[in-house]
Amino acid sequence: MSASPDVSGVLVEVRGISKSFGGVHALRDVEFEIRRGVVHGLVGANGAGKSTLIKCLAGIEHPDTGEIVVDGEEQRIETPSDASALGMAFIHQEMSLIPGWSVLRNMMLGQKPPTRLGIIDWRPARVRARAVAQRLGMHFGLNTPVDDLSPADQWLVLIGRALMRDARLIAMDEPTASLSAEEAGRLHTIIRELAASGTAVVFVSHRLDEVSDLCEDVTVFRDGAVVERRVAEKVQKAELVRAIVGREMEIAVRGREPAAHGGPVLVVEGVRDGRRVHGVSLTVHAGEVLGIGGLVGAGRTELAGVIYGAHKRTAGVISLDGRPVEFREPADAVRAGVGLVPEERRSEGLFLERSIDFNINAASLDTLRRSRLVPLLRLREGRRRARSLADAVTVKARDVGDPVGSLSGGNQQKVAIARWLVEPPRLLILDEPSRGVDVGARAEVHRVIRELAAAGTAVLAISSDNEELVALCDRVVVMAEGRITGTLRGREITEDRILSLSFERHDGEERE
Repeated sequence: MSASPDVSGVLVEVRGISKSFGGVHALRDVEFEIRRGVVHGLVGANGAGKSTLIKCLAGIEHPDTGEIVVDGEEQRIETPSDASALGMAFIHQEMSLIPGWSVLRNMMLGQKPPTRLGIIDWRPARVRARAVAQRLGMHFGLNTPVDDLSPADQWLVLIGRALMRDARLIAMDEPTASLSAEEAGRLHTIIRELAASGTAVVFVSHRLDEVSDLCEDVTVFRDGAVVERRVAEKVQKAELVRAIVGREMEIAVRGREPAAHGGPVLVVEGVRDGRRVHGVSLTVHAGEVLGIGGLVGAGRTELAGVIYGAHKRTAGVISLDGRPVEFREPADAVRAGVGLVPEERRSEGLFLERSIDFNINAASLDTLRRSRLVPLLRLREGRRRARSLADAVTVKARDVGDPVGSLSGGNQQKVAIARWLVEPPRLLILDEPSRGVDVGARAEVHRVIRELAAAGTAVLAISSDNEELVALCDRVVVMAEGRITGTLRGREITEDRILSLSFERHDGEERE
């Protein structure tokens, strides 16, 4: 442990906060300090208490006991408006932008613009927004619809919104989870500049390398309690892993040569979508984990959508088990034995209000029908099956009847994968399989993926985390601007090689 923090620089102090939900202790007597002008890393497994603490500061949840002190005075933060009035802004992983609205309108969200003769006067807001945009290095106009922006630029809009409110503290939840290394680096530069100007930044991330590099202060949570606190002290990734999981844990590294696999399951030849995918060819074999690397916007997710029938294909051929297929919608792909775990699991991959067992059985309800003629389901069998699969992927929940929305991010991801274990698909596509997942849950997710592959499923894994591609995949193809720029096998798969290929430009089509 390091020395006590400089109290004179403390902006927010949390004293002895505890919070329970139905007998489950989310926070246990938490002591926590945020210093002005410092990037404070907040790390821990999913469900460790990080989000609950942030929600208490934001006025979304209210502690059962304890105090929140701002500028040396105890405060009652009952609502998000109270937190905003104290100069605190919170940017959550599910970005709160209004689709169809301009950058300016989204930056002004939650504020009352001035009026003249009863009509909104946007001129003062535009002048202020232009100054904020210049400070953040925004390369797009204020009238640009936020739908047209990359995830990295959308984060700039959210930071701009906080600065428009004169926020003294900005808390960011997984800001780089879906960003490329280059985009994350640009965001890191902005965060450092914010801290240098006196803004306190709370940085929540499962990417421990960037926490070690970016954060001056670090607090580690486990089971609702603070288990380690570092102030003005460099902390290494291995130390963070040990504190998070409570034991030594080996970080996966590439150590295997290419394994022998079965025949081709998926063959993609010269596929185009007319927008983001420009002549892609690749093959995935039975029992193989093929990774797709590259920068965000390289066309990886769009390629997955074309394969799965969610996006229209304008050219090329897709074959499954040697036969050309034409999926007009995802349901066609599912019937053909193709599964998908999408990047946005909360909005696209799960029914958050429904139970764990409903979500696990959602793709295989036909197997639970009592007969082909009567649309009644064997619910008891479905629950038994869901319980067995939830145990197999180590979902942490009281009961499979609990809503999926009540689970941590890592456990939600396990449920999304467990759905495809009922009848393992011929091909499973995973888009960002460990996005927003803590280091312990990530290892479990990787184990399940490897076991699926070992049983003969062909796996296509898209990831912005190059370390994950190194640890998980037998082969990696890298995309840039909608084209494949290279293929790596076995010991060729390194983070440096993936990154290098991510920046290459290729005018022709790549064939394996």
